[in-house]
Amino acid sequence: MNHDHGMEGPAPTSQSTNETTGMHHHKMMMMMHMTFFWGNNVEILFSRWPGRHGAGMYALALIFIFVLAFVAEWLSHSRLIKPGSSNNVWAGVVQTVLHGTRVGLSYLVMLGVMSFNGGVFLMAVAGHTLGFLLFGSRVFKKTTESLLDGNT
Repeated sequence: MNHDHGMEGPAPTSQSTNETTGMHHHKMMMMMHMTFFWGNNVEILFSRWPGRHGAGMYALALIFIFVLAFVAEWLSHSRLIKPGSSNNVWAGVVQTVLHGTRVGLSYLVMLGVMSFNGGVFLMAVAGHTLGFLLFGSRVFKKTTESLLDGNT
């Protein structure tokens, strides 16, 4: 029984005729899962990556998603710009670039999760969770820092 649900390769979606040459052109489209599935035959973020390149490339893709989520959490909770900076314009530019980077990383994680692969979903949640534990929760903050933060 085939459990790939049409993922073994591109399926033709339409056929058109070129009137001048009489040739038929096939447009190919990959089937996309609309429910969660398990397995290492998946495309994440890029065409044919990791695809059918084996469990090693799938593991690398999972680590990549984990790191993206972890770094997004770090950027969300880090204070790289100290209050009272002498140059507000420069501090604002740096803060804006960091915000754009965090949003971009978060969207990449979201697009990875949209592959509907269970392993990708779990690694995204694990990356965000560990990132929040280390950088956003009160577990590793100093007591004066926790009192000033007030929102966690």
